[in-house]
Amino acid sequence: MNATPEPVAPLLVFGWGNLSRGDDALGPLCIERLRAVLGASARVEFLDDYQLQIEHALDLAGRQRVLFVDASLNCRAPFEVTQLLARQDASVTSHALSPQALLHVYRELRGEAPPHCTLLAIRGERFELGEPPGASAMAHLEAALQWAQKWLGA
Repeated sequence: MNATPEPVAPLLVFGWGNLSRGDDALGPLCIERLRAVLGASARVEFLDDYQLQIEHALDLAGRQRVLFVDASLNCRAPFEVTQLLARQDASVTSHALSPQALLHVYRELRGEAPPHCTLLAIRGERFELGEPPGASAMAHLEAALQWAQKWLGA
């Protein structure tokens, strides 16, 4: 018996980070806030985790576009947007993957190009264990949320 795959939402927003490590929480907090604003939709799926892993390549299947959201020490404030391309890097052999390496894994598994993927990197400054996100990081999150809502067509 052949099972028909369940249809997936054409848009995926995937944030990652650790809620217990200060500004590292920006990815999951962005997902939480977007879920609250947009609610349930057949058009958009939200996903959050501590880090990107090989298994997440399967979450990209059937998507038209994917928005990855993460905190970054290296981007300009309040946030930067980058179009992602599949690329194998050293993170493929580590416990956590870069978004580019995840796209590479997708291409290797599926034998096809990944969906159009964008990285929304939100500027963070404090990543200490047990600390809440800082005031400037939360202001950066607000700016990033406005951009993300436009990306989603909300």
